[in-house]
Amino acid sequence: MKFEDEPVPGYPLPILPGHTSPGRFERVLRAGGFAVTTELAPPDSADPEEVYKRVRVFDGYVDAINATDGSGANCHMSSLAVCALLTRIGYAPIMQISCRDKNRIAIQGDILGGAAMGVCNMLCLTGDGVQAGDHPQAKAVFDLDCVSLLDMARTMRDESHFQSGRKISYAPRVFFGAAENPSGLPHEWRAQRLAKKIVAGAQFIQTQYVYDLPLLVEFMDQVEALGLLGKIYLLIGVGPLRSAKTAEWMRKNVPGMHVPDAIIARLSGAKDQALEGRKICIELIQAIREIRGISGVHIMAYRQEESVADIVDRSGVLQGRAPWYPTRDGAALRDVIASPNRIAS
Repeated sequence: MKFEDEPVPGYPLPILPGHTSPGRFERVLRAGGFAVTTELAPPDSADPEEVYKRVRVFDGYVDAINATDGSGANCHMSSLAVCALLTRIGYAPIMQISCRDKNRIAIQGDILGGAAMGVCNMLCLTGDGVQAGDHPQAKAVFDLDCVSLLDMARTMRDESHFQSGRKISYAPRVFFGAAENPSGLPHEWRAQRLAKKIVAGAQFIQTQYVYDLPLLVEFMDQVEALGLLGKIYLLIGVGPLRSAKTAEWMRKNVPGMHVPDAIIARLSGAKDQALEGRKICIELIQAIREIRGISGVHIMAYRQEESVADIVDRSGVLQGRAPWYPTRDGAALRDVIASPNRIAS
């Protein structure tokens, strides 16, 4: 099968030479573009229109959209289902896979199922403990962790077999990623953890929120010292802080989260703290873009999703580039749903 020039079922674009997926997100990164991704908060609903309504606020501003998988150990519409809805009309989702709730049998099935629906990007996560969420009585699985999940997923794609050794007749053509936290303790271990994930199969990384630029520069120096620059696409996590109170809560309650005192003081002294939080996010994006070895930003704007477009615009991060979205070329949404492959190709 000629992946280079022939579309295949479930995949609306050809796979370019040297690429592992047919997705636009991988194309942007491999072409040297500075990518922008974000997160879609899945609804507590079975109504697909709630997903479409939430995703439209990102049209023209992001290259890919994470569908979270029980983030914070709270129950919402599943990542696989959200991705199924998004790929129907041509969006580029990143399907998050958490090891918390499923064993390796179910996870391998989800990887195949997601790929069959046209999901080109998957983010491998260990997952938050159940005690952090709304079902603390649930039984956690953790059959795998992030590194072992990456290794298993890469084997499925590159060697066309399950972990059991049984052959896969058509391998998933997926761009695999993982998460990292430059602010986590101990700081000197973070780049080494990144190296393990690269060896296991990570091709891109999205980080936890970064608000401490000197700490990020220190992390990137360690990444370079280990010879990892050029071996991974790093997208740094940023997000608008709504208030000083929010920043203090996150610093206290989110593991590995570090918000410098100077940022909290700046928010505290602002007349409009939410606006100041967006200004801080914009300044961080502009500074991060200048750091060597960084390939993009991952904007996490929980319950502030409508602010992403303004942040992207005012930061100038896209430098005039216009990411594709399903109705960009003038097609009505009903036409996109009726013929997703025609519109997306």
